[in-house]
Amino acid sequence: MDGQPEPTTRRRHRAAILDDYQGVAFRMADWAALGDAVELTAFRDHVSDPDELVRRLYPFDIIAVMRERTSFPRSVLERLPNLRLLVTSGPVNAAIDIDAARDLGIVVSGTVGRNGIPGTVELTWALILAAARSLHREDALVRAGGWQHGVGTVLHGRTLGILGLGNIGPRMIPVAQAFGMKVIAWSRNLSAERAAELGVEAVSREEFFSTADVVTVHLKLSARSVGYVGREELGLMKPTAIVVNTSRGPLIDEDALVEALTSGGIAAAGLDVYEVEPLPPNHRLRSIPNLVLSPHMGYVNQQTYEDYFRGYVEDIAAYLQGSPIRVLTDGADLMAQVL
Repeated sequence: MDGQPEPTTRRRHRAAILDDYQGVAFRMADWAALGDAVELTAFRDHVSDPDELVRRLYPFDIIAVMRERTSFPRSVLERLPNLRLLVTSGPVNAAIDIDAARDLGIVVSGTVGRNGIPGTVELTWALILAAARSLHREDALVRAGGWQHGVGTVLHGRTLGILGLGNIGPRMIPVAQAFGMKVIAWSRNLSAERAAELGVEAVSREEFFSTADVVTVHLKLSARSVGYVGREELGLMKPTAIVVNTSRGPLIDEDALVEALTSGGIAAAGLDVYEVEPLPPNHRLRSIPNLVLSPHMGYVNQQTYEDYFRGYVEDIAAYLQGSPIRVLTDGADLMAQVL
């Protein structure tokens, strides 16, 4: 059957592990379970240029990728004739053209990762707190020999605006309430019934952006959600407000955000995600003082990584036995196992 290998140990497979930024791939799972059937190579650097990526990966018949760090459109997959198995961390990966892989006889398998959502919630609050108290600037000041430069704000009594009540947004609510914050929500498809079910108030777009002291973005990226928070929305916000995005970079209009931060339109922001990742060394966002930056690490934690890398080993072993597991079509079935 197309894409289904015959069980074999007669030849050694070559497997590439991509974007191992921290250099932890080999200690997160028992790769020895694969025996000597697979020759493993881990790459710690990121390659975004398609031609360079094809040159690097041409010899490999198995590739393991981390979330959406590296893109595999049809134009790249068609130039990797040796590739037979593409393993991704997580149950979905928008950077892989699943239809193209199927057409080319490439099996795409996913993994589970049970701590990605709580990890992202925790990081979101870390960014909110850091932005509210300017921790990044105060830390730098103390290290440079200084003392107390800015005046922070307290979250108690303020309003948290949650943009999107899907998988992550609702988990922000009890923490906000513990801080003594009022919680409001808005998105284009949010119903008053859904908000009431979660114990928060659904408001109009104008009220949402004009009254929230902190706006936190928790939407899925799609063609319809690109630029969901733009110049108009940011223009409605208080000059004391904070914006945090731990979902996907393109959800916020980057030009509009830079303008709001540098003009005093809003007080601060915290970002874990960007339009281009990794963020280029000379990117303008790196020089904005009232902006807290983290390197897309919401899901980057010990527990989730162990799930991901163990999943890689399981997927590869199953494929080599001729019975691929967790094969992705659109990711819906596997997502249901995680949430």
